[in-house]
Amino acid sequence: MSATVRVLLVDDDALVRAGLTMMLGAFDGIEVVAAVSDGAEVAAAVNTHRPDVVLMDIRMPGIDGLTATEALRARREPPEVIVLTTFDTSDHVQRAMAAGASGFLLKHTAPQEIAQAVRRVAAGEPMLSPEVTRRLMTMVAGSGADPERDRARAALGRLSPGEREVAQLVARGRTNQEIGTALAMSTATVKAYVSRILTKLGLANRTQIALVVHDARR
Repeated sequence: MSATVRVLLVDDDALVRAGLTMMLGAFDGIEVVAAVSDGAEVAAAVNTHRPDVVLMDIRMPGIDGLTATEALRARREPPEVIVLTTFDTSDHVQRAMAAGASGFLLKHTAPQEIAQAVRRVAAGEPMLSPEVTRRLMTMVAGSGADPERDRARAALGRLSPGEREVAQLVARGRTNQEIGTALAMSTATVKAYVSRILTKLGLANRTQIALVVHDARR
């Protein structure tokens, strides 16, 4: 990734695309390289413009943002995806994270926070809005049989105690540096732990680690 974070906007509202282009263009180190109006246009735009981060709306008239995110994350060297939407239901949050999105923000998020999210996600750190984090922590607090919970707990059971500690902190949105400070590890060691967790659990990114941890807490 270059020093400048290259961003692709995907939203069916022309005013939103124009507003985001203007807003992000005001921040140093961020360049909006293209803007498209439908998930069906995403693959071609990524091939042409090679963005580092895609800001993705959910509801669009053709291919929706979650389907487009799944297709992007299946690529060999995919860009990071931040879902930026007006919808924050538990289903949308879970589907976005399961699809491989590295961030989930609401459209009323302050401009500086969106810019920060773009930079963090480009650097490999997940970013969730506070509203979404609260929803994840409280969603589906049911009792009784829960296949997703059971699968998540079984997955965490395959990790070593140290790996589980790292996974718990990843789920809290901590950066590698913050995890290293909390666990008295170097940043390089934390990165190695995260890589092992991803490999052991067959996951694509840190956001999916967070989803497994949250599912296990149901």
